Amino acid sequence: MKAIFLCVFLCLAAAVLAAADDPYEAALSLLPAQHSRTNPAAAPISLEQAEQIALQANPEIRVAARKVAIAEAHVSGAGALDDPSLIYRSWQVPLAQPWNYNAAMNMFMVGQSFPGPGKRWLRSQVAGDAGTVVKAELEAKKREISAEVRKSFYDLLRNSDEFRVHDQQVAIARQAFEAARIKYSVGKTPQQDVLKAQVALTKLIEHLVMLEQDAELGRATLNTLLGRSPDSPLEVAGQYIAPAEIPAAGKLQQLALQNRPELTAAMAAIKQAKGEVALAGKQYTPDFSASAGYMLMPSGSQFRNNYMIEGSITLPWLNRRKHDSEISEAQAMVSERQAEFEATRLFVFREIQEALVRANSAKRLVDLYQNSLRPQANATLHSTVIAYENDRTDILNLLDSQNTTLDVDYAYFRAIAEFEQHMAELELAVGAPIPRQSAVDNSAEVKQ
Repeated sequence: MKAIFLCVFLCLAAAVLAAADDPYEAALSLLPAQHSRTNPAAAPISLEQAEQIALQANPEIRVAARKVAIAEAHVSGAGALDDPSLIYRSWQVPLAQPWNYNAAMNMFMVGQSFPGPGKRWLRSQVAGDAGTVVKAELEAKKREISAEVRKSFYDLLRNSDEFRVHDQQVAIARQAFEAARIKYSVGKTPQQDVLKAQVALTKLIEHLVMLEQDAELGRATLNTLLGRSPDSPLEVAGQYIAPAEIPAAGKLQQLALQNRPELTAAMAAIKQAKGEVALAGKQYTPDFSASAGYMLMPSGSQFRNNYMIEGSITLPWLNRRKHDSEISEAQAMVSERQAEFEATRLFVFREIQEALVRANSAKRLVDLYQNSLRPQANATLHSTVIAYENDRTDILNLLDSQNTTLDVDYAYFRAIAEFEQHMAELELAVGAPIPRQSAVDNSAEVKQ
């Protein structure tokens, strides 16, 4: 299929060249101009700036922060007393004279109920543990969004570097095309070489279209994470950073036990459930209520002005079925929360292992491209360009060398971007940053 497409394209291009007044100028008109990637309306932002903007403006983080505010507001009132009550009572109002309150006993009372000892403190503690769970969920959401920001940031950074490689390859293609043109004009090379150069240029145009598409999609994703409109102008600037050594799985697991928000939330949930068990046990502690009031007796009474006091106590021992059920339910909740913690712990360890395997594999690929494949491909292309200019090779070798270099450079930037994304996944799985080494040189200069 590729051979048929190539033949058709060569025929069409030959027709264009034959019809043009100057076939060389017609071919040069197909050369893509250097692509401008920067947007003057958007100053480039670094990874740190992007993460700070996301932490402040991301809508999902804002929702989680509101939940924390709600939980914190609930803590102060969890251990508060019930509202006091104001009571008015009237006895012996004559039915024949329902308006005659002077003939009745009138009482004005103020009452307050008091939970049994320790109940208010336990309620506050349970509410505080619930707040800890929500705070851990907020921290988990922040780390999740930060990881997504890093992934999108390095996608755009990779895209920018691929644009730079594209522009460098366009310059080399121009150089090769000019050499083919000169040779064709003096009869040293057939017109077919010019047409083959056009095929290479068309592939560069195809690359450019796909790079522009990836750039627009990447900007839309990162803008959304930053709480902006997806079509807002956005540029990124930075370098890839590799760690000196990725820690072993055991060390990463220990870091996760100390820092992973989901594990913190699961442990806080266990503590909350144990507090609810203690609170359920406190239901056997009686609650009290007390009232005091002023009583106005009917006219003609010996003592018309009086006061009264009233007290009550609950009898929870007479309702053991209810309270035993509450205690059993709370104890079952503890077991369920402990099982959830264990499941979360195993899930976190699996995430760490998977991310570690991917990060190590990506690092090996980066080292391979950086230390071997890229230098070899660039050296080969440099020598092939010189050889073609001096009639020591044909244009097919030159085009093949150029395509190989282009593929290697694109593969390198994909590998280094994927490495950074896998490191973001690993840090997300651990719940803490992993120490980094110096920045990796992400230049893609091609010697000519």
